[in-house]
Amino acid sequence: MSGNSDEATAPGADWDALAASFDDEPDHGLRDPEVRRAWAARLASWLPALPGDVLDLGCGTGSLSLLAAEQGHRVTGVDLSPAMVELARTKLAGRDAVFLTGDAAAPPVGEQRFDAVLVRHVLWTLPDPGRALRHWRQLLRPGGRLVLVEGVWGSVSPVGIPADRVTVLLGPLAGQARVERLSDDPSLWGREVADERYAVVATYG
Repeated sequence: MSGNSDEATAPGADWDALAASFDDEPDHGLRDPEVRRAWAARLASWLPALPGDVLDLGCGTGSLSLLAAEQGHRVTGVDLSPAMVELARTKLAGRDAVFLTGDAAAPPVGEQRFDAVLVRHVLWTLPDPGRALRHWRQLLRPGGRLVLVEGVWGSVSPVGIPADRVTVLLGPLAGQARVERLSDDPSLWGREVADERYAVVATYG
């Protein structure tokens, strides 16, 4: 459920209706080889070095799930939109990946635990981001990590969540968090961007 490259899509958007054109955005479909390479390199630096279990929340059409699977990880993707989930299943057909329809804030994964929880452009849409972070932390195995890709989009009426707010929300969870600025890397977005885009990687144990 990634945000639009220019301005993030409103939380109440009809994601089923948007699914067919979702991958048209450079950072959604990763169809441009340079954009794809840029995301693959970042993802490799954020996810565990050894193959593990990755939970991709708000996975959309599965573009980041595919990169994670190509890097050897076993992927579980969750998205609220059945249409997005179907596209992700098609995109990762034959891979070690499972896709579920459900709420990213409370993913339907039962007692399963993961080596990494990957969330791109979802946290800002949630009514209680702190609660979601606490739940996601509980889904991690010892030594696991939260990978949060977020931003603040638009100049007239910006929407999103600033990096400093995310680090404050992560504070009580007692992990080691680092912020990586992404705005100055146009290869990730297919163009120059001027707004705040970043990743926070928090490790536990």
